[in-house]
Amino acid sequence: MKVRRSARAGQYAALLAYLVFLAFPFLWLLSTAFKPPRELARLHPTWLPKDPTLANFRQAFDEQPLLRAAANSLLIALAAALIAVCLATPMAYALARHRTRLARAASGWVVVSQAFPFVLLIVPLFLLLRDLRLVDSPAGLVMVYVVWALPFALWLLTGYVRAVPVELEEAAAVDGAGRLRILVSVTAPLLAPGIAATALFAFVTAWNEFFFALVLLKSPEKQTLPVVLTHFIGAEGVADLGPLAAASVLATVPSLAFFALVQRRIAGGLLAGAVRG
Repeated sequence: MKVRRSARAGQYAALLAYLVFLAFPFLWLLSTAFKPPRELARLHPTWLPKDPTLANFRQAFDEQPLLRAAANSLLIALAAALIAVCLATPMAYALARHRTRLARAASGWVVVSQAFPFVLLIVPLFLLLRDLRLVDSPAGLVMVYVVWALPFALWLLTGYVRAVPVELEEAAAVDGAGRLRILVSVTAPLLAPGIAATALFAFVTAWNEFFFALVLLKSPEKQTLPVVLTHFIGAEGVADLGPLAAASVLATVPSLAFFALVQRRIAGGLLAGAVRG
């Protein structure tokens, strides 16, 4: 009994240390955002601001169009997440239920495609979007994010589809339901945790992405939030640390809020699956 309690205490201690490790960057960023300039210039910074101030937030909003950039990022990220989920769900169903050579080859390509770096893709993507007249267009950036998120979304959802008992679909087919009706009415509700996880991944990836947005969007009024954040860094590479930290805190909030909305669906689906098992 004592050994079991010691092991459990060790597990909780390790989990607490891991949570502190994950939360430390955000907590330090939050502390920096509320520090006045004289505290930011100290050689030995303090953990907490001694004289908290909102001046960094006011300066950040005065210097850069953060709300417009956040609206651009939110629209693009939501569109990319929605389209990626709508495309990946039937495609994952086909890969999971039709295990042909073509399906296996497609699954292998999904895994291999994740190894390609951004730099290798940017030139052909730029030329393709230029021919389609989608350079400097949010729609073109949404297309790029959807294509980039699809391989992982397919890999994730395929595993969820394979976990759904085939007998449920066979019973629905006996009752006269077609493939589309089975997918929408039988399989899709059971895929809710996977769909939520896929939407979360696609949203966060599009929200945080910087490289494609920097290259493909040139108009200042169309720029996304990660690109606008770089404007707080001067020509000589010196960052305006206070406003940059304040703007970065604001940029983190939507991702946390979206995760808070989705995580209940993910956790609820996992618990339901454990009970059914």
